[in-house]
Amino acid sequence: MLYLSTRGHPDRKHFCEILLEGLAPDGGLYLPERYPQVDAATLARWRGVFNGGAPGGYAALAFEVLSLYIDDIPAADLRAICDKTYTEAVYGTAAIVPLKKLEEGFYLEALSNGPTLAFKDMAMQLLGNLFEYELARRGEELNILGATSGDTGSAAEYAMRGKQGVRVFMLSPHGRMSPFQQAQMFSLMDENIHNIAIEGVFDDCQDIVKAVSNDLTFKRQYKIGTVNSINWARLLAQVVYYFAGFFQATSNESQKVSFTVPSGNFGNVCAGHVARQMGLPIQTLAVATNENDVLDEFFRTGVYRVRASADTHETSSPSMDISKASNFERFVFDLLGRDGARVKALFGDALSREGRFELGVDPVFAEAASHYGFVSGKSTHADRLATIKDTFERFGVVIDTHTADGVKVARAHASAEVPMIVLETALPIKFSETIVEALGRQPDRPPQFEGIEALPKRVHVMPADVVAVKNYIVQHCGDS
Repeated sequence: MLYLSTRGHPDRKHFCEILLEGLAPDGGLYLPERYPQVDAATLARWRGVFNGGAPGGYAALAFEVLSLYIDDIPAADLRAICDKTYTEAVYGTAAIVPLKKLEEGFYLEALSNGPTLAFKDMAMQLLGNLFEYELARRGEELNILGATSGDTGSAAEYAMRGKQGVRVFMLSPHGRMSPFQQAQMFSLMDENIHNIAIEGVFDDCQDIVKAVSNDLTFKRQYKIGTVNSINWARLLAQVVYYFAGFFQATSNESQKVSFTVPSGNFGNVCAGHVARQMGLPIQTLAVATNENDVLDEFFRTGVYRVRASADTHETSSPSMDISKASNFERFVFDLLGRDGARVKALFGDALSREGRFELGVDPVFAEAASHYGFVSGKSTHADRLATIKDTFERFGVVIDTHTADGVKVARAHASAEVPMIVLETALPIKFSETIVEALGRQPDRPPQFEGIEALPKRVHVMPADVVAVKNYIVQHCGDS
């Protein structure tokens, strides 16, 4: 299996090369040359492998999916990595991603059982083990540069802390994450973890990561890698839980399911797109946004319009306060028939020049829904409060703000014939202020996080300046 750039660069690379590289040399994102096809017989076999989420079932399913995309890690080693990653000890449940049935045909898929209580753990724990394995095999080190709007940062840092040969430099928007999210990251005192709070919004952080990654000389000299969902390995790991959700919501391979995914950066739902392209019987992929509705606007109108920092709303589902969806380029590449030159013209030229592009008049736009199954919807703060309250009163389940965005949008796209699975993105404790506003009570707090907000913090506040971040990396890249 070889990988290509969404912007048409001629090079083709193996999995372990792009694992450590991040962006392609032309600024594009990596995708496989083809999506492996999974037929009904394979699905039936994988259903048996998963075994209803029995102990070891999720790890075995992960190995089956990943094996189709990774041919430069020996099978025994890859299986061992999966077995090490997806354990009941780490996720607190043998099923790893159990379904929570709210009512007939309407489910939450619990993706927040990992160490940082967010779905990002599902991929990041695997990524940490893959990095450590490959770096040891090469005798190399890696300086990870990442950006977070909330959950990616803590998931990456908890996955990489103490890992041999790995240092993490994580950018976050200063003062724009919840107190719990900030505490999770900034209270880590491991020497290989560096938190940098950028004076700006998430998109400023993401732009710095891309600018550093596009400086090929600096990137190679200081061995810069990424854990953001621009890294294909992270997105690939997320593909697995779409299959796990399907197996839990259905009894045979002739059935279909739909998924609703809270999304700002398009990584989580892009994994669903990949699963659907492989042959997973997904009828609808519903993209749920908050007030920062760049993705909803596209799927309604065909206009992809990036917002300026000043126009990026600060909301009660802050992990989706994103106006420039990095992974969206992967889907547009498929939508445009994998035309790298055209993708480069749109994402490399039109966006930088005009801040927008339009596909609404292009015949391919209709395929976003008809051929690829995408629909969308938007949720506001008032919707969030109402959905959290309704879900608790009717089902006794407390959901976080992002999951509430998903449930609200899912209601508009659910049908009686096809099970609807909403991807849960985080536990409510991460956004307790809004939970209190909705329910008049604090959400449950796992014992290991008692008093976390009061712990000492280690964070470096910095302006949104690429050179300043580069200088910081140079000064600290020898830290272990």
